[in-house]
Amino acid sequence: METKKKFFMSCCVAGKKYHDADEVWDKLKVGTLLQLQRDLDNRFDPDAVAVMFHDEETNEDYCLGYIPQEVNKHFSAILEMGWTDVFECRISRTRLDILPEAQIQMTIKIKRNVA
Repeated sequence: METKKKFFMSCCVAGKKYHDADEVWDKLKVGTLLQLQRDLDNRFDPDAVAVMFHDEETNEDYCLGYIPQEVNKHFSAILEMGWTDVFECRISRTRLDILPEAQIQMTIKIKRNVA
């Protein structure tokens, strides 16, 4: 069975300056795979979805920030249903010379199985 991907959306990582992105900035490159993780304990947003980076060298996970609040409702519902492998999220741009809220852009695709 072949797996294909369909473009879903691009967005920037929200809240980058409050989380761990600066600790691993040198490892964040275009194409780097990220994980989306439902954050049920977030006191600021009931639909919060964290954007996580797994460092293979140290085997540690880092929270880079969040899916922007204005578009996270569908992500949170899908992840809460247990469909954690629906999306593929990769970095599509990094820039330190712009506002922190726009420094990490990601592209999110929907994975689908094709027989």
